[in-house]
Amino acid sequence: MSSTLARMVAGLADAGLAVRTDAPFGALTTYAVGGHAAVMVEVTGADDVSAVASLTSKHPGIDVFVLGNGSNTLVADGGFDGLVVRLRPPADPDAARVTVSDGLVEVQSWMPLPVLARRSVAAGGCGLEWAVGVPGTVGGAVRMNAGGHGAETVDTLESAEVVSLRSGARKWLAADLLGLHFRGSGLTDWQVVTSARFRVSDPHGHACADEIAEIVAWRREHQPGGRNAGSVFVNPAPGDGSSGALIDSCGLRGVSIGGATVSDKHANFVQAGPGASASDVLGLMMLVQDRVLAATGRRLASETRLVGFPPADTARFRREDGAGPSVALARALGEVA
Repeated sequence: MSSTLARMVAGLADAGLAVRTDAPFGALTTYAVGGHAAVMVEVTGADDVSAVASLTSKHPGIDVFVLGNGSNTLVADGGFDGLVVRLRPPADPDAARVTVSDGLVEVQSWMPLPVLARRSVAAGGCGLEWAVGVPGTVGGAVRMNAGGHGAETVDTLESAEVVSLRSGARKWLAADLLGLHFRGSGLTDWQVVTSARFRVSDPHGHACADEIAEIVAWRREHQPGGRNAGSVFVNPAPGDGSSGALIDSCGLRGVSIGGATVSDKHANFVQAGPGASASDVLGLMMLVQDRVLAATGRRLASETRLVGFPPADTARFRREDGAGPSVALARALGEVA
């Protein structure tokens, strides 16, 4: 561990935060593969994140990763030589209560999306039913503009509270400042979503609870359970078909490397079986990408966040749609002039 991280550990402990060194990291993802983090601190809200920011803002050279449910993350077998900020629910059960006020639902970023979907409907607010089938958190949904079943986060997100680990600023920002685009945003690892407000509507006779049940049933029928990270590859441009269909056209269902297998149920899912490693999963992603490129001329980019891998490995899966960190967002948070 570097001397900077060692000082960070001491400072986090002095702030009363739960901090660990050589902490399990890959095991906390839905793939359940990969190594440890050099340092991991657990936070339960914006005050905790601000306490972390008071230290990280003094050391902008360290690597930082923000972890929610780990449903869109692959950690290298060698782990991550940086600081993981893990968002966790507080002990108070009332913190998970969802209410509708003036057409808005405000929740903290650690809340699982299926909980948000069910509880917002129970509170009389419709519009977030799609979230019941996404195994991530609210913070992850904002960061990745999660979506499904014809809807996505940007459709109903009104604003988000963001803490900058680089400047220490803590602000509520309008959704249009976050740079949300298809399965991504302008947010960086240094910008932590701590809460979000969503617009919801009155049912007006719409059976929102029935829609939730239909989505759950559809997911069970068409998508695999077990150890996976959901859809691996971003869909191509509209009109170019889905990534799953392209993979399927190459006959890749059931293909394996080590303990990783392209799902027989949905070709855009990679399953991590017993004994699988992160290298197995990444190797299979590379094989799929190469085969699809050779057969169709289309290079598949990845939705999955790759952590701790060599830059050359992550670069080959990077999107080429021009999306990236938002300068306007960085200015709003005081990270740049």
